[in-house]
Order: sequence, then C-alpha cells, then structure tokens
Amino acid sequence: MDFNLNSEQQLLQDSVRRYVDKAYSFEARTALVNAKQGGSTGNWAIFAENGWLMAALPEEYGGLGGSLIDTALIAQELGRGLVIEPYLGCAVLAAQTLAAGGTAAQKERLLPLLADGSQRIALAYSEPASRGMPETVSLRAERDANGYVLQGRKSLVLGAVGAQQFIVSAQVSGAKDITLLLVDANSAGLKRQAMPLHDGTWVEELTFDGVQVGADNVLNGGLAALRASLAHGIVTQCAELVGAMEKTIELTAEYLKTRQQFGVAIGNFQALQHRIADMAAEMEVARSMLHAALASVENDDDATRQKTLSAAKALVCRAAKFVCGQGIQLHGGIGMTEEYQVGHYYKRAIVADLLLGGSDRHEAACAAALQSELRAR
Repeated sequence: MDFNLNSEQQLLQDSVRRYVDKAYSFEARTALVNAKQGGSTGNWAIFAENGWLMAALPEEYGGLGGSLIDTALIAQELGRGLVIEPYLGCAVLAAQTLAAGGTAAQKERLLPLLADGSQRIALAYSEPASRGMPETVSLRAERDANGYVLQGRKSLVLGAVGAQQFIVSAQVSGAKDITLLLVDANSAGLKRQAMPLHDGTWVEELTFDGVQVGADNVLNGGLAALRASLAHGIVTQCAELVGAMEKTIELTAEYLKTRQQFGVAIGNFQALQHRIADMAAEMEVARSMLHAALASVENDDDATRQKTLSAAKALVCRAAKFVCGQGIQLHGGIGMTEEYQVGHYYKRAIVADLLLGGSDRHEAACAAALQSELRAR
C-alpha cells in the first residue's frame, strides 16, 4: 500500500489544516466547549461545503468516492485542533454503517443528506455491559405486526446531540446475528440524556421503552456491517490521535525554546531533549501502526483485520496518553491549567482510550486471537 500522498490527497490535507489553523483557534474552541452544544452548526456546514463529510462515501450516493486514507487525513488535521464537532460519530461511524449495511433505498435517501450535512445520523451500538465492543447486545427487538418494538439502553452514543436518526444494534429473539435498525430521534418511548465528556465533546445515553420501528427500517449486514464501520472508526480515531500528538510535540518544543531558567532556554538541557525525543519516537511508532491498520483494512481477511485494528487501537491510545502526558510534564504547572492548550490534548487521549472499546478489551481480543492461532497450528 502506497502511503505517499497524491496531489489530491495533499490538497485535501492542506485545506483541512488551513481551516483548523485559521478558524479553530484554542480560544474559538474554548468558546464552543463553554457553549455546551457539541460544536457549531456553522462549522458543520463548512465541513460539508468543503466535501469532508462526503470524502469516503460512494459517488452514486452523493459522495466523492474516496478511500479510508482520505478520512484519516481529515481526522488527523481535526485532531490537531481538538475539533469537537461529531466527525467521528456522524460522518464516519453512522455513514459507513449505512454504506455497508443499508438497503439501496436507504442509501439513496439518506447518504446524500449525510454528505451535504443537512441531516445527522448517529450510531448507537455501545451498551454499559459491552464497553464499546459490538458483539455484546442486550437491547431487545421483539417482532410485532408493525415491525419491531425496542426495549433497552444504549450508552456513549457519539454524535447523538443534534442527530435526527439513530442506527441501533438490537437482538431479535431467535436470530443468531444482531439486527441494525433506523430509529427516528423523536420516536415515542425514546428517552435521550445528553452528557459531556472530559474532553469537551458530548454523547447521549438512549433508553428505549417500547419504541416502535417499522420493518422497512431494518438494515442489512448485521454484525458484519457494524464491524466494517467500526474499522473505519478505529482508524479515524487513531489518525486523530496522531494529529493530537503532532500538535502536542510542536507546542512543547516551542515552549522549551522560549521558557528560560538560569538564563538559558530549558530546551538546552539534555534531559529535556531526551524526553521530547522519546515523545517523537512514540508518535512515529503510533503513525506506523496507523499505516498498518490502513493497509490491513484494505488487504487482509476479516480475522487478521480485526486483530490488527485491536492492536492499533491499544497501541495508539497508549502512545497518545504518554506523549500528551509528557507534554504536560514538560510545561510544568502551566500545563495543568484549563487556560492552557496542552492539557486538553491529554484529556482527548484519555477519552479516546475509552471509546470504541477500551484498550484493555482490545488487548484481550488480540491475546485471544493469538491463542486461537497457536491452537490451530
């Protein structure tokens, strides 16, 4: 797989970086976080106008027909700015679930609306007991004359604030596979509770109490479609964290050049040079793991792909916590303040580690896959 960017990909990356640098200053982001609205509708409209929401969607449904690499490039630059708009939740997870499992009619109706930003759909698959892994589903969907009746809960629904519909994973009695259903956000019996996360983003907890869903709102693919979208989500999250690490190192290096002690810049102290070198090394390992995940999604069979993605999720999150944590340490006391930027990258790393399956769960999945391979030999 060639990771040298072509001219179009370079232009895409440059355009996102210019926007983040110009319009998403730390002060502007702080104002958005304090507004407690999960981001700006104006920013979301700009994302749509620039084609970022449609980059990896099929051309026949209003997309640009790009690849996961395009999504990763966008996410990496958004990560540098700690963007709080729900790019991961709506433009990646929900859109890719619909692209992988939607019927032709569902795709034709909804994907163009997602591409132009006029509608948001959120993926509701995580539950308190599942801890972000897709296989465990306790929400029940009971068949009746009108379709299905949903009973249960979903937690940590990314991009739910402002979403008009949800894609919900449910267990239907007698079915071996899980079922994915489109649920209107205003459905009777659906209770929504918005909750802020530590990094300034928002999620919702959904409670389904007899929510009626028509039979024509069922998606195809089940768990396979859900895993396909989560593969895109994990790669997107890893790319975002690589961007966060890049910016943390840049901020820290600049601080070491300007902060003086004993009449000289502290960046001249060899011990601190070693520490920032360790940060850069960890970031490059994480970048390599991101590239491995991209290649695996493109080329590997399902079992190998799942193992590689779990390894990438665990390694990149661990590296991000180390790099961003070291950034705080090298800034000293100012790095701990809310008014200073570097500490917020660490918050993003901590939250990311818990989303889409915690690192401990993904490490356990890797271990189980390796044990299975050894038994098969």
